[in-house]
Amino acid sequence: MVNSSSPEVRRRVVVLGTGGTIAGRAASSGDNIGYTAGQVGVADLLGGIEAPEGIALEAEQVAQVDSKDMSFDIWQQLARRCAHWLAQADVAGVVITHGTDTLEETAFFLHSVLAPSKPVVLTCAMRPATALAPDGPQNVRDAISVAATEGARGVTVVCAGAIHSGIDIQKVHTYRLDAFASGDAGPVGYVEEGEVRRVREWPEGSASQASKLFEATTVQWARVEIVMSHAGASGAVIDALLQSGGADPVRGLVLAATGNGTLHHALEASALKAQDAGVAVVRATRCANGRILPKTGDQLRDAGALTPVKARIALMLELLG
Repeated sequence: MVNSSSPEVRRRVVVLGTGGTIAGRAASSGDNIGYTAGQVGVADLLGGIEAPEGIALEAEQVAQVDSKDMSFDIWQQLARRCAHWLAQADVAGVVITHGTDTLEETAFFLHSVLAPSKPVVLTCAMRPATALAPDGPQNVRDAISVAATEGARGVTVVCAGAIHSGIDIQKVHTYRLDAFASGDAGPVGYVEEGEVRRVREWPEGSASQASKLFEATTVQWARVEIVMSHAGASGAVIDALLQSGGADPVRGLVLAATGNGTLHHALEASALKAQDAGVAVVRATRCANGRILPKTGDQLRDAGALTPVKARIALMLELLG
């Protein structure tokens, strides 16, 4: 599907659909929470959205899921489709419509494997397409503006007028329309009436595991689990995970630690045993802001500023193959 506001189309923005609330339907326009996600096709989401001058819009449905059910296979397919389109000389950038629940994970994954010199812009909605006042159309329009911006690059997320880096983005609210933030780093910029106002540099990806991801027909993802430290925690969860190995043993653990990477002593003892047994163990703070500052004597490595879910993706990519 191609849509253009100008007869002199010079570049394309490709919009990849994956489902989510932005593509959701509810029985009533007044229902913003009792909807079914992933019901509206991405081509239909673009209906009524006018492309920037000189830009043609092209839609492709990669998946149609509630993002709480996002899978590794969809990630791999999405990364490959991004790489395919970004390689086209006339493609200015790629937009991805996505659910909000795991958007930060998909954004961080793509940031880690693509390192694009063109923009890859994820966007979303907190209200379904059938809402009385849906937020999806404006978010999509803003994301297209970013994707069409000269000089834009890297993986970003656009929501409620703000542009967030794919490495910093976090969902911080369950309901409001501006549900995302970038922690200490702050937004990359803002979209105001279709114009991008950048306040810091575009993100740069590393793509350290790109070759393994794109060369393999199927990817054997390492099983990495997240365990939270809390008052009264024990090592029982770690012990149970290690004993449940079978055909798919746990190869990595991310510990959602308190404060500056601290762990309940019982949980830490089991984690050290797991590490001695060959399991990769990483600490990530469960705090919304800040990073773990390493100190002398640390026996378990830390994930710096990465949240537990992002640290899990980084560890899975590290263990790939």
